[in-house]
Amino acid sequence: MEERTDLFGIPIPSTNNIFLTIVIVHILISLTAIVCGVLAMFTEKTSKNHKRRGNLYFWCISLSFVTIVILSIMRWPHNIHLLTIGVFNFGATLTGRQLARAKPRNWTRLHTTSMGFSYIFLLTGFYVDNGKNLPFWRLFPEWFFYVFPAVVGIPIIIKVLLSHPLNRQQNYKAPPRSS
Repeated sequence: MEERTDLFGIPIPSTNNIFLTIVIVHILISLTAIVCGVLAMFTEKTSKNHKRRGNLYFWCISLSFVTIVILSIMRWPHNIHLLTIGVFNFGATLTGRQLARAKPRNWTRLHTTSMGFSYIFLLTGFYVDNGKNLPFWRLFPEWFFYVFPAVVGIPIIIKVLLSHPLNRQQNYKAPPRSS
């Protein structure tokens, strides 16, 4: 049987102090990402605050990804499912950020979709790793934690794509001028 440490009521499958320190850093960074993501979602999209919060979200997700890679290597192959979710999360976040910077044709729709899926993957990782240990959530089967964030998040993404003014307008980037 694997040795465990109880951290905030959640069993961590290790007693290694380095692993536990990285887990705590991962938790703090990921919680910050959750808050920054919500704040960016509810901030005026053309404001400096949205850009600042979005940038902070990107860096938190980037650091969270680094920590999940380290934790996955330390517990290989036990955390491969969390690493996979982390890869999808970081990929969606990076794509959303690059779209906002490059502003290609229809970029706001693509940015909304990428960042929405990034947040879904963030919550999926949380529920997959912790749901079985949380009151109420432990009543659900494991597969539920993989699909619940998407079942809630995808309709929200669709609603935003159909209703937000920046996503409704034709969003074409002007072609470069030829001399």
